[in-house]
Parts: sequence; structure tokens; C-alpha cells
Amino acid sequence: MCTDTAVRVWLRDLGAEQIAHPGGNLYAHLCRVSERLAALGCDGDVQAAGLTHAVYGTDGFDRTLLDRADRAVLRDLIGADAEELVYLYGACDRERSWRELATTGQVFDRFVGQVRTTSGARRRSLIDLSIVNELDVIEHDRAVAERHGAYFRALFASWAPAASAPVIQDAQRVLGA
Repeated sequence: MCTDTAVRVWLRDLGAEQIAHPGGNLYAHLCRVSERLAALGCDGDVQAAGLTHAVYGTDGFDRTLLDRADRAVLRDLIGADAEELVYLYGACDRERSWRELATTGQVFDRFVGQVRTTSGARRRSLIDLSIVNELDVIEHDRAVAERHGAYFRALFASWAPAASAPVIQDAQRVLGA
């Protein structure tokens, strides 16, 4: 596995600084998500996943930095557990997964059209990463907060039993209880 610094260099080499994203560019967003996960007490694998969470694209952001066929490249950089979380995050069909994620653990994989079931720490990590990502977007694009604040308050409240307490507290701080 590479260091955080090496992963940041790799992301810049892939052009993440050249891709527009709320708050500046994709690179800045990825760094903020990873740093926020660290500040909220998430483990190193979750932080590494936060730093690279969009490399395969996501249901909400269709740009890719790395083809899924090259997953071994990311796995070598951040480790197998963190890469699996990045894949799961990118693969998640939000419309079909998010509402019941905390209770069923089911993730509809939009890449392969199959359902994957998460549990325990993996589910918590996916939920924490999802919340922190959305909080960063909301803080850097107030229009998102105005349009979708009520939705995210309700969604994150439904996820609270499966999420880390500090992440939920941060969401309540940003969105209001």
C-alpha cells in the first residue's frame, strides 16, 4: 500500500484537479472527504476510501478516473478492504439502495446489475462515507441543501442506527436536527 501522499499524487496525475466539482475541483473534494472522515474518527481504510471514493464514478458523479477492469491498481495503492469500499460506493444504485440500506444492507450494484449485501462494519463504513460525501457537497453548494436538505435529514436519520455516532452528529450539525 502507498502512503496518503502517494495516493494524492496519483489522483493529481489522473487529472482530478482538472475536474469541476462543488467546492472547486474533484481533487479538493476527495481530500476534504478523507480529512473529515479522519476528524470524525473513522479508520484508515475508510479514510483511504474517502480519498478515492469517486475513481470508478458514482451514481451521482459519472466521471471516472480509473476503469473498473483495473481495480488491482487501486487495490495496490490503498489495500483490498478500502478498494472494496470504493467499488461498493461507486457501484451503489442510490435510488434502489439508499432508502433501506441501514435495515437490509442491500446494495444494488449498478455496474453488474446484481444485489450485494453488506453487514456490520462494511455497512457502517459505506453509510459513513456516503453521509460525509453528501455533507461536503451540501456545504459547498447551498442549492443542494435548499433542494434536498429535507430528504437528506430524513435519510440520514434512518441511517443513524447503522452509522457512526460522530458522523450522525456532524450531519445534524450541518443539516439541523
